[in-house]
Amino acid sequence: MGVIKLKNIRTFSYHGCMIEEGKIGSNYTVDLKIKTNLQQSAETDDLTDTVDYVHLNKIVTEEMAIRSHLLEHVAKRINIRILNEIETVEKTTVSVSKINPPISGDVESVTIKMTEIRK
Repeated sequence: MGVIKLKNIRTFSYHGCMIEEGKIGSNYTVDLKIKTNLQQSAETDDLTDTVDYVHLNKIVTEEMAIRSHLLEHVAKRINIRILNEIETVEKTTVSVSKINPPISGDVESVTIKMTEIRK
């Protein structure tokens, strides 16, 4: 097994339960970690033998563009889509952070983290 990580994918998205969040939007960051077999690609040096991180980034940015009330919903969609589209991925973990969330106090970000395992 091996691990591929995409760190600090930045998006401007419109998630949240408040009406204003859907109109104004906010900055988000996403961290993604997938587990897959990297042995063949390590031997062949061929992109077709591994998980293309361009594809992973595309999934994240496309799912982050779809408005949701809860970050959990977005994270679940990202994880499930990765497992559905990339059959060599065994496990995926995504962390979605809302930067400067609209809550009382001085809070830099709020983050949720979810994992899905291929069944």
